[in-house]
Amino acid sequence: RRLTLPRRTLAVMCGRFVATNSAAALSEFFGAAIDGVPELGANHNVAPTTDVLGVVADADGARRLEAFRWGLVPSWAGDVRIGSRMINARAETLAEKSSFRRPFARTRLLIPMDGFYEWHQGPTGKQPVFIHRADGSPLAVAGLWTAWRADGADDDAWLHTCTVITTSANATMRPVHDRMPVILDRESWDEWLDPRNGDTAALGALLVPAADDVLVMHPVSTEVNNVRNQGPHLCLPLTTP
Repeated sequence: RRLTLPRRTLAVMCGRFVATNSAAALSEFFGAAIDGVPELGANHNVAPTTDVLGVVADADGARRLEAFRWGLVPSWAGDVRIGSRMINARAETLAEKSSFRRPFARTRLLIPMDGFYEWHQGPTGKQPVFIHRADGSPLAVAGLWTAWRADGADDDAWLHTCTVITTSANATMRPVHDRMPVILDRESWDEWLDPRNGDTAALGALLVPAADDVLVMHPVSTEVNNVRNQGPHLCLPLTTP
């Protein structure tokens, strides 16, 4: 059942999400190798600069899971702290922005999520809602990644970081926010992940809102507002009147 909420346009999108699937479960779902991948554990309140698992592919199309820090640090950046301000990238301007142009053409990934949180203005303040697939399967969210290291650092000191791509909201999301993460269908995974594919016009055509029946949402406890709070209760439906 769709949640009916008053519309409110917000500036920030997808600043918190849920990732509880094990590396083994994600390996099976995405058909991706997991050699050497750390087991990050269930996280019901993923915040920027947190390590997350992502799916990438090699030139032969073989997929693998890797760990990334959420918040893109461009290769030219002088300070890693820029990543905390680059957790999202707008689909409409990827080919124009210097921070995203190169990774859009070369280094793309899928970011698995159970779902994500968003906030809307309710009668007593901002009310968080949890948004997830109606069928309960993981979201395959389109993203970009980069490798960065500080000047003078050792060759093995590379930091891999990522950002979530957003697009305009579909009818389900629109009452809560005017943006939403790009959710790719299975049929688009190979085209999106292929590092040899530099056709940014064709890739950009994939970055559209999900169909209106893909997502459902429900209000959740304001405990999620504090990034230190964890536990499966955070994304359960709110039971108070």
